[in-house]
Amino acid sequence: MIRITHSMPGRTVVCDGREHLFFSGFSYLGMHTSPVYRQLLADGQEQFGSVYPSSRIGNLQLSLYEQLEHALAVHTGQQAAACFSSGYLSAQAAITYAVTKGTPLYAPGAHPALRYPGATVAAGNWNDWLEASVALLNREPDHANVLITDAVDPLRGEVHDFSPLARLRRKALVVIDDSHGLGILGKQGEGIAGSLPASEGARYLITASLAKAYSLEGGMVSGHAADIAAIRRLPLFTASTPIIPANAFTWLNAGSVYTEALRILRGNITALVRLTGGIDELPNPQGLPVFVLNDASEAVYTWLLSRETLISSFAYPDPQGDRINRIILSALHTPDDLDMLAAQLVQYYSRT
Repeated sequence: MIRITHSMPGRTVVCDGREHLFFSGFSYLGMHTSPVYRQLLADGQEQFGSVYPSSRIGNLQLSLYEQLEHALAVHTGQQAAACFSSGYLSAQAAITYAVTKGTPLYAPGAHPALRYPGATVAAGNWNDWLEASVALLNREPDHANVLITDAVDPLRGEVHDFSPLARLRRKALVVIDDSHGLGILGKQGEGIAGSLPASEGARYLITASLAKAYSLEGGMVSGHAADIAAIRRLPLFTASTPIIPANAFTWLNAGSVYTEALRILRGNITALVRLTGGIDELPNPQGLPVFVLNDASEAVYTWLLSRETLISSFAYPDPQGDRINRIILSALHTPDDLDMLAAQLVQYYSRT
């Protein structure tokens, strides 16, 4: 059931002429409405303009991009990084390179950004897929296969467990899309990189959007220096418009803003878990800002909407698929917002 708004949603959104609490979207850290963050964007725009009018392989290079890529590599614990104008483009660059390094083995539910035309995506349980893939790779020569997966399943509210890769003995590239983990997971928001196991065989290539947590249009790929150097030679990197320089400037200067927003977000997650602990239909075992309802009906969405609370409720990525109802928190939500949402959920599930 589509609703139209004419304003930017934050902790609330105006639609149908009424203000609703907003528990949808993906701006987890709430940066898109932060005055401090907006000022950084304005400062970046003032200093660098709206676009850098050259390709990344032009004979005049903007030092800002090298600074961003070095910082992203350090942040994700990798040797090198390359930045792009979108997360989708960065994932496509990673895959275009990865499929030259072995037969691709796609995890169940792999995001469309990770796929190339005609890609075969496995069905079934993700954990079973990884166990079977490690066993398969250990029977094959080095570099026979490439593993391709997401770090987080935002449609089920799950962080994937990569610990079986510690048993990988054969050398293989492991491509991980961390769009819903970067900025959220790890002690410093470093994403899934902070929990990836040391492995005899695995060489990690991490790609991510900067939009999901950081509210910046852009993407990155980080990994082994040789892999990043090869990606930098692809037309997807050399011939595409670079990330908006003001976005690069903002990411480089917003560290303290991210840290505070992440602290607030984690407090909000803990609070909603506590407030809804008696509702079996709303599990959150891994502390993500995504609460997936074990209820795919339109009824709960419509009931909350009638009480001026808007949650995420649509089929994705296939618009003809099953509806997915989710409550998505951000650092913008207040304790009163969480109290009101929890009271509405308790009331709904006590009557059904």
